Amino acid sequence: MEIWLELLKYTLPALVVFLTAFVILRGFLRQEEIRIEKQTSDRNRKTVLPIRLQAYERLALLLERISPEAIIMRISKPGMTAKQLHSELLISIRAEFDHNISQQVYISNEAWELIISARGKVINLINTAADQVKDEATALTLSQKIFEKAMELKAQPITEAMQYLKKEMEQFF
Repeated sequence: MEIWLELLKYTLPALVVFLTAFVILRGFLRQEEIRIEKQTSDRNRKTVLPIRLQAYERLALLLERISPEAIIMRISKPGMTAKQLHSELLISIRAEFDHNISQQVYISNEAWELIISARGKVINLINTAADQVKDEATALTLSQKIFEKAMELKAQPITEAMQYLKKEMEQFF
């Protein structure tokens, strides 16, 4: 019995010291883990935010570049036929979109869907206008028809997508 008492005299205080140290260390390690996660999150935010803002900027530029007014002014050349202009407009829209397709990673699915929709509506507008003019007609005739069709739209797809991008980007400020 004395052996057990002697054993308890040494093990019980050691056990209390061990448990106290364990609880204190566990609390310290949790706090340290939270601090490291916060630092990592802050560091990631500082790295990712400029990239995300650049993505919004590039997609806004994409929308601006594929708007009927801008793309016609940029692509149309004297002496072009309606068929040539139609082809060049579609090639240019496809190239602009393909060049910026990776930016979808940095924006919401809703914003990306609006951009895809705007692109589709612009292509549809151009195709509809091209169907209503002869292939041999001048590029100016096709341009005028595209502008007419654009004016008939209730809501401008490029404007809607641009407004959504701006609204979404405001969340960062």
